[in-house]
This record gives sequence, C-alpha cells and structure tokens, in this order.
Amino acid sequence: MKRTGIFLSLMLFVLVGVQAQMNKIDFEEYTLDNGLHVILHQDKSTPIVTVSVMYHVGSKNENPNRTGFAHFFEHLLFEGSENIKRGEFDKYIQNAGGFNNANTTHDRTYYYEVMASNHLATGLWLESERMLHAKVEDKGIETQRQVVKEERRQRVDNQPYMTFMEQTFKRAYKKHPYRWPVIGSMDHLDAAQEKDYKSFYKTFYVPNNAVLSIAGDIDMKETKMLIDKYFKGIPRGGKIPRPTVVEPPLMGEVRDTIYDNVQLPGVFQAYRIPAQGTDEYYAVDMLGKLMTNGQSSRLYRSLVDDQQKALVILNFPFEMENPGLSYVIGLANMGVDPLDLEKAIDAEIKKVQTDLITDAEFQKLRNQIENDFVNSNASIAGRAESLANYHMYFGDANLINNEIDRYLSVTKEDLRNAAKKYFTPSNRVVLYYLAKPTQP
Repeated sequence: MKRTGIFLSLMLFVLVGVQAQMNKIDFEEYTLDNGLHVILHQDKSTPIVTVSVMYHVGSKNENPNRTGFAHFFEHLLFEGSENIKRGEFDKYIQNAGGFNNANTTHDRTYYYEVMASNHLATGLWLESERMLHAKVEDKGIETQRQVVKEERRQRVDNQPYMTFMEQTFKRAYKKHPYRWPVIGSMDHLDAAQEKDYKSFYKTFYVPNNAVLSIAGDIDMKETKMLIDKYFKGIPRGGKIPRPTVVEPPLMGEVRDTIYDNVQLPGVFQAYRIPAQGTDEYYAVDMLGKLMTNGQSSRLYRSLVDDQQKALVILNFPFEMENPGLSYVIGLANMGVDPLDLEKAIDAEIKKVQTDLITDAEFQKLRNQIENDFVNSNASIAGRAESLANYHMYFGDANLINNEIDRYLSVTKEDLRNAAKKYFTPSNRVVLYYLAKPTQP
C-alpha cells in the first residue's frame, strides 16, 4: 500500500541514500520490559529519520477460514486511533515533511515513516497509537474492505499473468498456510465480523511481536527517552501463535493450464526451495542471478538472444521464513510453442546441474552479490528495514554487516549441487498461461 508525501527532495534523499560503501553499520539494540525490541542506527549525513515497526505476522498466521487479515490490517491501521481522527494519519506525516508506507508478506507486516529528523516524536507517537489505540470498528472495516477488493481487481484479476503466485502456491502447498495468497479471500473478509478483527489485532499487534527500528539523524539519549514515553507503557501481549506444520515433499511434478487474458503464452515453473538463511538458500539465490540477472545471464543470452524463443525470461526465489518457492518464468516469443520454450529452459537448467560454471561467471556472480548487498543498505530507510528483518527472522541484527560472508562462502560445487537437488521436475509446479479461447 503506497502512501506518498509532498516533498520530492526528501524522497530523493532516501532513494539515493548515502554513498554506497562496504562500511560497517553501527547500531544499538535493547528490549523493553513489555517485549518490544528496539534497534537504533545513527546517521547524521542528512537531517532525516526513518521510524519503522515490523510485526511478526503475515498471511501464514491467519485462520484458514479468515484469510487476508494480515494484509487487510495493513490498510485498516491507517484509519486512525482513539487520538487520531479517521483519515488524518497521513496528514501528520505530510505536515512533518515526510511520507509513509506499509507492506505485507506471508511472514510479516511492516510500517514506516520517513520525515525530517526534528519530527521524530511525531513518528513515534503515530506508531504507538497504531500499536495500542487503533480503531478496529465496523465503519473503518467496511471502508477498507472495498479498498482491498479494488486493489485485488487492479493488481491481480485485471492484470495478465498476475494470478501466477496464487495459482502456483496453492498447488505447491497442501498443508502449510503458504497455500493461500497474501491478499486472501474476499469472501472471508466479507464474512468476518468486528469481533474477528479485534481478536486478530489484540493477538498480533502487541509489543512482544514487534521490532521498532529507527535510523537516521537521531540523538541516542533523547531517542531512548521518547521511546520510553510512547512505548514503555503499552502492555505485553500473550503468547503469539505460530504455524508448526511442515509441508511434505511434493513427490512429483504438478502441471496445469491457466486460460487468461494474455496474448503470448507463458511458462511458469515454481520449484520448492529451503527457507531463507539456510546454507542451501544462498546457493539457490545465487543461481537465480546466474540465470537471469542481466542480458549476459545464461537464460537471457540463450533463450532471448540466441534462440529467440522468449520475449521475457526471469528466475528468482522468494525469501521466506519457511521453505518457499523459486520461479523460472518465460513469456514465449510470437509463434513459439510453450512446450518448446519449456524444453529450452530445462536444457539450460540441465547445464548448471551437470557442469561447474566458469571462473569468469563465478567472479561476475560474486561481484553482483556484493553490489546488491551494498545497495540494499545504501539508504537510511533500507538500513532500518534490514536491521528489523535480520533480528526478526534470525535473531541477529548484525547480519546487516556480515550476511554477505554467507553468500561469498558458496562454492561452484554448491551451486551445482543446489541445482541438482531443487531444480528437478519432481519438485516443481509448471503452469502454462494461454489465451482464453475466442469461441465458447
């Protein structure tokens, strides 16, 4: 859900960030008595600050009969609070010369504000209101139901190919809650009552399920005092329910055809992969970059340039707390049969399963990894989010400085072994996206 402020210069500061260098990122962290984990990173290069709160709740934490709640709350909690009138949350941000945003995944929900650093107290107050005093009532619920429905129509239902995640996840998972989409079921949201929404809020929007990450032009002592003022008195919540189900192996390829409003056939392969942070995940992630990162990558060079079978080719994994999926997606060139495109994709995958990549490719891949790692933490907002992510998922915020070592420890043999283990037909879902018939 995008929420943009009014000062372009401030946005440019955040997007461009400081000069990207592999310098150590210093931070301080501690935990309040109510369980709220606090991470503070000081950077006085520009007079701005990012105030963010990450809640360890995503779509996988939902009741199977009430899916879509995590994403719905991302919208609902901009409705206001006991001390903020409906629709005025954004006005406080704009008046402070900033902007705000929020997003939801299968695993977490993230809110942040970026503003002039002399308005730090405003950001902290707003997030404390969201955590303690949010308005969860029928009027706001009905308003946001309509917003979410429109979002689904615009981003999923009316966009060619964009049901691919929903269609692949529900075939790749039969037991784990990753099987339903983050946006959830509109029928579930309609059927839910105010008490259902209030129960979700009281369960997950509590300090012991959150990380408060602040980065920017801050005075450490003053910031700690403000945090105590706005968050120390928020009561701790109960035990947070976590899914414990382990999805069994796929045990065979799953294939299907989706007829959609598309002009070019699409081949969507989704492979089951390990969870983020595991040794093998880093190899899988690097394989994605090897195959489709740039016009000199393997799949692009072979299928787009040389064979001209694909107009678009992509390979990327989803970073997920539990074992997730890695996609290989190809849109066929005009007149190309999707089966021919799929065979060409499989042939390139077979090569990395059989032969070690060259020294030149390996060095280029390592360079890309280092560049991406530095760029992800170049902005103040990026650092605030990375620090929260690393603590929430790994219990180690210092991975912001040394996770790169995990990537660089991956060998050429590790890449080949990961390709052999995970990129096999028995471990994938394959969907063909074809044009809807013109005749009934």
